[in-house]
Amino acid sequence: MNLFRLDASILPGNSASAEIADLAEAEWLAAHPGAQVTRRHLGTDPLPADAWVLATTAGFTPEADRTPAQQEALALGAALAEEVQGADAAIVAVPLYNWGVSQHFKSWVDLVIAAAGPTTPLLKGTPTVLATTLGGGYAPGTPREGWDHSTPYLERILGDLWEGELTVVRRELTLAATTPGMEGLRDLAEQQHKEALATAREAGRALAGN
Repeated sequence: MNLFRLDASILPGNSASAEIADLAEAEWLAAHPGAQVTRRHLGTDPLPADAWVLATTAGFTPEADRTPAQQEALALGAALAEEVQGADAAIVAVPLYNWGVSQHFKSWVDLVIAAAGPTTPLLKGTPTVLATTLGGGYAPGTPREGWDHSTPYLERILGDLWEGELTVVRRELTLAATTPGMEGLRDLAEQQHKEALATAREAGRALAGN
């Protein structure tokens, strides 16, 4: 059994998305002790900024004419795609940044697509947990309703495009405890925190087939 785990937080030492992913992973490992976990952390080990451009342009370049840099980018993309496709289960932990997905996560998606093709269902039939966290509140009726341009994109890629059997664990208001002006939201934030952790454990057990 092989679990693929991807993290994208730029603050790995204090990551709300990683906290959720850790719980889901622990439940999976409890059911599969000693199993392999393939890890990739885009926050601490970002991909080369030009890799997607090089891999994409390589696709329009005859193989004999590809530069060494293009060949390296294609090989990197193929390795990334293999990590995803070879998983028996997957956990993807991605925070919202500036109301959307971060550049380093988007680069990973684009590079995987450049290597595997735009319609390859890399996660088809694979139980997949998406752990996503948002600093503010985006629920219906809030001032920022409709500003979350990350979660729908993540669901489209992991669920619709790559056809993973997707479970979403979503936690809002992660900045309420430390941000001036959000004091009145702290009780709600703590409630959502507890609910997200409980959901993460359930998702991890489901990921393991329990």
